Amino acid sequence: MNTSISGFSKLSKSQKIDWIVETHFSNQEEAKATLKQYWNSDNKLQQLHDEFIENTITNYYLPFGVAPNFLINGKMLTIPMAIEESSVVAAASKAAKFWLKRGGFKTEVLSTTKIGQVHFMFYGKTETLQAFFQSVKSKLQTDAKPITENMEKRGGGILDIELRNKTEDLAGYYQLHATFDTLDAMGANFINSCLEQFSSTFKREALLFDGFTAVEKQIEIVMSILSNYVPNCIVRAEVSCPVSELSDDKTIDPDAFAEKFIQAVKIAEIEPYRAVTHNKGIMNGIDAVVLATGNDFRAVEAGVHAYASRDGQYRSLTHAKIENGIFTFWMEIPLALGTVGGLTGLHPLVKFAMRLLHNPSAKELMEIVAVAGLAQNFAALRSLTTTGIQEGHMKMHLMNILNQFDASAEEKVQIIHHFKTHIVTHRAVVEAIENLRK
Repeated sequence: MNTSISGFSKLSKSQKIDWIVETHFSNQEEAKATLKQYWNSDNKLQQLHDEFIENTITNYYLPFGVAPNFLINGKMLTIPMAIEESSVVAAASKAAKFWLKRGGFKTEVLSTTKIGQVHFMFYGKTETLQAFFQSVKSKLQTDAKPITENMEKRGGGILDIELRNKTEDLAGYYQLHATFDTLDAMGANFINSCLEQFSSTFKREALLFDGFTAVEKQIEIVMSILSNYVPNCIVRAEVSCPVSELSDDKTIDPDAFAEKFIQAVKIAEIEPYRAVTHNKGIMNGIDAVVLATGNDFRAVEAGVHAYASRDGQYRSLTHAKIENGIFTFWMEIPLALGTVGGLTGLHPLVKFAMRLLHNPSAKELMEIVAVAGLAQNFAALRSLTTTGIQEGHMKMHLMNILNQFDASAEEKVQIIHHFKTHIVTHRAVVEAIENLRK
């Protein structure tokens, strides 16, 4: 069966849906009903969602929750989180409450530099290219003034432009490596616009440079694009307290817990198989806040994992130590975030999330997001090194299993009560439902 179509994007929303259900579904009415039940009843709001991307046919909902009791640099916050995974919000909330009694989270933005590159090919003498670059460097910035003027008024803009020789890795390959400060904007569009102007100026001026031969004048621009690897856009988050205060459970010895916790972190620092899962847990917290605040979680993920591999081996992003009886758990992580532009001024829930966080600056949002990741990792490691991860996770997952079997409100009450004293597994829950229904 030929399911290809030409001009799909030009169809109306209803025509797109008609084609999809007629082509791919046997029960067309059920498929249409599934899509339409997620439409917003407010037509203006629905149109806003429809115009975020192309070929929109419905809205895809994720739970939007909050984790309260976060004390960050002496300020109390309730953190918004958009995520579907069971136990993430509960774990973050539990960690926040734990550290609330122990001084809370301390954060610091160490740097905010972002990177963009013009990638080009040149097959002449490197010394001649260097001389050309020095002669044209100020022109690159001058020609970009119409783009950078407003950013510069606010204190940001282009920080520097370097010529980088990469010919040892690829014959003829060079870069214009530019650094930027984009303040409260994530800055992707700003950086890319600057880079494309650099490219235009560089290519034009090469044709006018007397030091080049006719062949050398033909610089080949391959592409101009920002980098999502931001190793100099770093935020630090940490918690600390006397080891003796680490336990609020009489069954857990604080000294033994601290030692085991540090061992778990060290394992993730040296063992990539563990480090990937360890860091995924950090990203549970980070992605949820990044998504809730309308930022690009794919860019954040890519940059963070590259940073975790920066010395050639994938490692833990968090670290822990005991010095002079003080337990310290911390993380330094690259985060390029924005609080203006993009969805931040359009999506109603993003605007709600920003107001919930008291309209943070980009630096403050970096700190909040890092704290969410650190809290998530602390909660996971605390469970892993004490009761085990599955006890809490499966109890949170219990409701998902009950919903899969269309459990009634009364059935949910009885089964939840049953599993307060029994181990939750998928099979055990199914058996409990079947027994109850008999």
